[in-house]
Amino acid sequence: MGRSRGGVSTKIHQLVDGHGRPLVVVVSPGQAGDSPMLAPLLSHLSVARLGPGRPRTRPEAVIGDKAYSSRAIRAQLRARRVAAVIPQPADQIAHRKRRGSAGGRPPAFDADAYKGRNVVERSFNDHKQWRGLATRYDKLAVVYRGAVVLRAITLWLRQ
Repeated sequence: MGRSRGGVSTKIHQLVDGHGRPLVVVVSPGQAGDSPMLAPLLSHLSVARLGPGRPRTRPEAVIGDKAYSSRAIRAQLRARRVAAVIPQPADQIAHRKRRGSAGGRPPAFDADAYKGRNVVERSFNDHKQWRGLATRYDKLAVVYRGAVVLRAITLWLRQ
């Protein structure tokens, strides 16, 4: 998100709830891919319960874009008993069809649940409203992550 004086800088990866409030925020180098960051995001997820009990560490579903459509990610989510609402890219569909019956069945996809993915995009747009985050003037990733966390806190306090 944004460019620094040195060029392409950092990416913000986040898990959000159904209202667009950030639950987990991770900052990574700008040249890194999005899909390898899913495991660290899920490992940091911890949502306190209203009453007694341990915090929740497993979401009901992960709604992701086509960048997260891989066998490894789907297997990881299946192992954690998390529903994957991730569409398949056209090249994966074509490859499966080219293999015929050996290609297997297509993964389950809930189109109605996928309509809620815009909440994530709107959450990123809320982050971009802060000039310091959008322009990325901070030189240190720690300071930049601090600003992202501060913005996440203000989003939680607003609601």
